Amino acid sequence: MPEWLLDRVTVISLAVIGGVLSVLASWCGSRELISAQTAMRLNRAAYVFMAASMTLFIAAGLFGSWQQN
Repeated sequence: MPEWLLDRVTVISLAVIGGVLSVLASWCGSRELISAQTAMRLNRAAYVFMAASMTLFIAAGLFGSWQQN
């Protein structure tokens, strides 16, 4: 597995992107700037990013790639 994939910055970035997409979907959906179906798709994309972040976090813990200095 590539080293950059289990890097802390990558894992945190995926989580932040997922959070921003989720907030954006809720905000745009509540103001009816996008259709309900588009908001749902955007929310699903957010969950994909967050799930990828959690999976990589677990993998980094199992492989011990985040070591304290």
